[in-house]
Amino acid sequence: MSEFKDLGLSKEILGAIEKLGYKNPSEVQEKVIPLILKNKDVMAKSQTGSGKTAAFAIPISEKIELEEKKPQVLVLAPTRELAYQIKEDFTNIGRFKRLRCAAIFGKQSVSVQLNSLKQRVHVVVGTPGRTFDLIERGALDVSKINYLVIDEADEMLNMGFIDQVKDIIKKLPKKKLTLLFSATLPEEILELSKKYMKEPINIEIKAKSSVTDRVNQIYYEVENDKKFDLLNKLIYVERPESAMIFCRTKENVEKLTSRMKAKGYSCNALHGGMLQADRTNIMNSFKMGEFIFLVATDIAARGIDVENITHVINYDIPMEKESYVHRMGRTGRAGNRGTAITFVTPREHRFLQEIEETFELSIIKGEIPSAEQVEEGREIYNKTLKNTAKPKKVKNKEINKEITKIYISAGRKKKIRPGDIAGTVSSISGVNPEDVGIIDIQDNFSYVEILSGKGKLVLEGLKNKTIKGKTIRAEKAQK
Repeated sequence: MSEFKDLGLSKEILGAIEKLGYKNPSEVQEKVIPLILKNKDVMAKSQTGSGKTAAFAIPISEKIELEEKKPQVLVLAPTRELAYQIKEDFTNIGRFKRLRCAAIFGKQSVSVQLNSLKQRVHVVVGTPGRTFDLIERGALDVSKINYLVIDEADEMLNMGFIDQVKDIIKKLPKKKLTLLFSATLPEEILELSKKYMKEPINIEIKAKSSVTDRVNQIYYEVENDKKFDLLNKLIYVERPESAMIFCRTKENVEKLTSRMKAKGYSCNALHGGMLQADRTNIMNSFKMGEFIFLVATDIAARGIDVENITHVINYDIPMEKESYVHRMGRTGRAGNRGTAITFVTPREHRFLQEIEETFELSIIKGEIPSAEQVEEGREIYNKTLKNTAKPKKVKNKEINKEITKIYISAGRKKKIRPGDIAGTVSSISGVNPEDVGIIDIQDNFSYVEILSGKGKLVLEGLKNKTIKGKTIRAEKAQK
């Protein structure tokens, strides 16, 4: 098995991926990274969970020109959650190279996104609608885009975004690398690659084992008004350590979350009606293992990578057959086994049959637990699991340990520029220019990341410093 150091990567990138816990390249990384480093267009068929984000983020981060002020990379993703996750992955991988990344999507203030694009940004990750809108407004300058990544291309097609993707491609420079990743390659995606890619190299990563080999699939026949009672029984008997519970609508998500909270369960809701900042906070909190049950609509069904989800529960059976497979794919990841449970009302049997026939699945009928099993499970649950969510290993914990984000009380309106902050911080005794990370300048304040565990030293040193002759206040940034 090859190692990352064999791929000709710089010490900044190797240092970041080591701290992120990447040991050896996955199959998709081993095949794709060298091709991107050699400037080849790539079309990769790869299942979710195969490590494909790092497969394009590592080599692109390696090749980015730091001094170029205009964006060089555009990544298109079908959902906001996935766009945010890719942006975080790029930020982490490019941390020691000081890459600046921005995520742009709907349901978030346009002014926040416009402000981030006014500064030097190397990588932009966006959903097609908002990306096209900002290009049309002239807020997103795409004249220097060298890399276009289309992620989850088949999902773009399913969600009706493919025409917007084509409109965006027409706005980009002709000379660029195009990378397309998809779990399946329907005809329209193949047409897209023929029209817009230059002799793409096809990579197909066969799944080591299918999701069905790693996930126990069970369904329970239950009347609609008895679902909550059955959910309680199964929680006591199954005792999930971390679970996603899917509902069809945001109203159902809210109603179920309220009932679960009233029963004392450790849970939170996630749906498209929430503010983006709240969605991001809930998702991050779930990834860190701060609560056990995430009750969600299908916005959380695809592309979300959370460690050690033991159970997926379809409280409402999905109307779109593909959603069943995407939901199930949240568990049984990274070599672990998982359980997918589906509640089916008598009138919904045909949906279950269609899912089984379409994907050649065998979903076993479950026996509703007896009163004795429930009581025995309840005692164990109350002793060992109730409200004791297990903290999960967070990918960027090691990398963030040595980084301090500092707030500075001066920004654009005081004519402060990144070089002014970098120069002042570097002039502190014991601090080198390479200890200064990403600098983010707003109208009235700025943030600077200090690397190498030198945050305290910088905070102390800034007490006696001015920036561009202006007295400033510096303190550790609030989370």
